[in-house]
Amino acid sequence: MRRCSGRGGTLISIDRNSACVNLQRLAALLNQVHHVRMRAYSEDLRRKIVEAVQRGMGQSEAALSFGVSLSSVKRYVGALRKGGSLRSKKHPGSRPKIDERGRRLLESDVEERPTLSLLERCRFLEQAMGVRVSESTMSRLLHRLGFSRKKGAWVPVSVTNGLEQLGG
Repeated sequence: MRRCSGRGGTLISIDRNSACVNLQRLAALLNQVHHVRMRAYSEDLRRKIVEAVQRGMGQSEAALSFGVSLSSVKRYVGALRKGGSLRSKKHPGSRPKIDERGRRLLESDVEERPTLSLLERCRFLEQAMGVRVSESTMSRLLHRLGFSRKKGAWVPVSVTNGLEQLGG
């Protein structure tokens, strides 16, 4: 325990262990917040920034005025000078394992055999296309395709809404 003089000359007590724990919690919280992906600035905002610089506003001033970083301003101005676009670039990431052909195949299979389990669907897709996916991936894909599991069968969501209204 340590005693320090706080604001206005008042004495406050600081427990080192609790202060360390609080700092660790804060660091963990900041680390979580730090990894959240920011959304790209709109093309409209980018255009306004470049136009302001072209009208004579300094790049640093434009960055402050529009609330963006100086490096962003430099990047937008440079891209336009080189004849490039102000559109945001596509985010990197892996391609989906199941392409459009696979989705169509899966859709028709669900309509033909609605009672198959997720594991059986995974095996079907692996045999038909050579693509291996987990049951959870298959479940997410079926939901994205508009299917829901009701009473042991995969049915289109529009049908499930009708069943619920009829008390099914």
